Amino acid sequence: MKKIELSDVKNIYDYETVRPALRQRIIALKRRRRLRVSPHLSLLFENRETVLFQIQEMCRAERIVEEARIQEEIDAYNDLIPGEGELSATLFIEVEDSSRIKEVLDRYLGIDVGEHLWIQIGKEHAILGQFQAGHSDQARGKISAVHFVTFSFTPERIRAFRNADAYLLVDHPAERTRVRLPDEVKAALLEDFTP
Repeated sequence: MKKIELSDVKNIYDYETVRPALRQRIIALKRRRRLRVSPHLSLLFENRETVLFQIQEMCRAERIVEEARIQEEIDAYNDLIPGEGELSATLFIEVEDSSRIKEVLDRYLGIDVGEHLWIQIGKEHAILGQFQAGHSDQARGKISAVHFVTFSFTPERIRAFRNADAYLLVDHPAERTRVRLPDEVKAALLEDFTP
């Protein structure tokens, strides 16, 4: 997928005119690309549209108008756009009860290192999630509620993904789960493999 460039980002005034319709479209798109894994874990599989929307929303919320600052936002989020043969996701650790945030997050410490998250296709293919560094500090016992993860597919695995059931697996002391990717989610993700 093509990365976001400065020319792709609307200025905040022009963005306001298209935002209501765009927001509704992106909400519908994200619904097809979200996977609830457990009460505390969900993944949003990102693509160019979801990332551009996030950049636009950040510029709007923070009233960013200088090109250099907009470029900083682009640079921060462009890594979320999957490359060729990849799926890219944002992993959310969600805690509804604000009094339990630290307790729940502490349980998931280390989920972003080692072999804790992968996509299983049929019985033959396991694709380990590769986490972006810098979202936790195990030495200090700190973990972010948001993590970025990439799954790299070979052409053979893409073919298998088209034809077999796929599951997201979590194997971590805080969570051991296997969730089938619903057909709607899988169909949306297959679009990411289409040039």
